[in-house]
Amino acid sequence: MNPLDDRLDALRGTVRPLNYNARAVAALTINPGCGRRAVMDAAGVDKTRIAAQTGFPAPFGMSPFALAHGNAFEAQVKANGCAELLRLLRDKLALPIPEVSYIPLDVVGDLVDRNVRYRRTRNELLQAAQSDGDEPRTLFDHPMLRLRVGGHDVFLEPDVVTFQLGGRFHVIEIKSFAVIDGQADGDQVAAATKQAAVYILALRELLAEVGVPPEAVSHDVILVTPENFSFRATATMIDARQQIDVVRRQLSRLTRIDTLLDALPDGVTLDLAPDADGTPTRPSEELVDALGSVDSRYQPSCLANCELAGFCRDEARTAQSVDVLGPTVRDDLGGLDTIGTALDLARGKRAPSADQREVTRALRHAARLRDALLGGAA
Repeated sequence: MNPLDDRLDALRGTVRPLNYNARAVAALTINPGCGRRAVMDAAGVDKTRIAAQTGFPAPFGMSPFALAHGNAFEAQVKANGCAELLRLLRDKLALPIPEVSYIPLDVVGDLVDRNVRYRRTRNELLQAAQSDGDEPRTLFDHPMLRLRVGGHDVFLEPDVVTFQLGGRFHVIEIKSFAVIDGQADGDQVAAATKQAAVYILALRELLAEVGVPPEAVSHDVILVTPENFSFRATATMIDARQQIDVVRRQLSRLTRIDTLLDALPDGVTLDLAPDADGTPTRPSEELVDALGSVDSRYQPSCLANCELAGFCRDEARTAQSVDVLGPTVRDDLGGLDTIGTALDLARGKRAPSADQREVTRALRHAARLRDALLGGAA
C-alpha cells in the first residue's frame, strides 16, 4: 500500500474495490476532462450502485442473458486447451498447432490476488519475449497487466495474449456480438478495438521494462466473434494503430489522480455504508453532496459510456451548464459557463466582459438571423 492507495480506499469506503478494466480506460479517454469518473474508477467505486442510490439508475448494462451468452461463447472458444481458438489462429496467423502451449494466468495456485497474478504474468511474458526463438509459441489466458492512468497504476485483464514466432505478441479479444454475412455492428467493433488498444499499450509498457521495443506487440488485434446466427466462431484481424494513438494521446492529457484528490474537501467519502446484507444505508442526500464535491464534466456521450451519466446530466441541467449542449457547442461558446449567460448576451440583457466580446458578437448575429427567419415564416 502507499499513501495514494490509502486516500482512494478512504474515498471508496468499507467495500472491496471493483477491478479496473479496459472499457473504463476507453470511456475515460472519451471524456478526459471528467475528474469525477477518473477518481471513482481509480478508487474502485461501484458507480452503478452509487447511481441507483442517488435516484438515477444506470441507463445501460448487460442483461443476465447477455452475460451468460458471452461467458458461454468464451468458454466454447477456450475449451480443450483453446482448440477452437487455435484453429482460428492457424488461419489468421499461420500458427502451427503442434507448436503451441497454453498457460492459464487467471489464478496462481490458490491465489487470485492481482499483484501475485501480475508478477507471474510479467515473468511468463518476459521469458517468452527474451527467448531465442526456439521456444514453443504460447497462448496466455487472462494475463494480468498493469497500466499507468493519471499517475496511478491500474490492473487490466485481456481475454488472451498470444506469442507469435518472430517475437511478436498479439492481443485477442473475444466478444459475443455476431458477424453476419461478414458485417458486424460498427460501434461494437470500434469499442472492442479501443479496449484492445488499451491492452496493447499495457503490454508494451510491461515489455519496455526490459528494453523490448513496442513493435514486439502487434498493432493488429484478433477479434473473435460468433459467425452469423450460430455459435461457431470466426476471427477478424483489425488494425488498431489509430485507436492506439488516440488512447495514448488521451492518457497523456489526464490530470493526475493525486491532484484531483488534493482538490477534495477533507473527509469526503463515497461510502455507501452497506449493512450486513449489502444494502446501502447512506442517505442519498449525503451521497449527492459528496458527489458534488468531485469536479465533473458532463457531455451527451456520457450516456453511452458512464453509469453516473443520468446523475451528472441532471446536475448540469440544474446548473444550466453549457456542457449539456455537447463539446462542440461548449467550445464554440468560448468559455461561457451557463446557457443563461449565453442567452442574456445574445439578447443584449448583459454587457460582455472583454474576453466575451467576440463570442457575444457571434451570438447576437445568430440571434438576428433567427429573428429574421422566424419573422419571414410568420
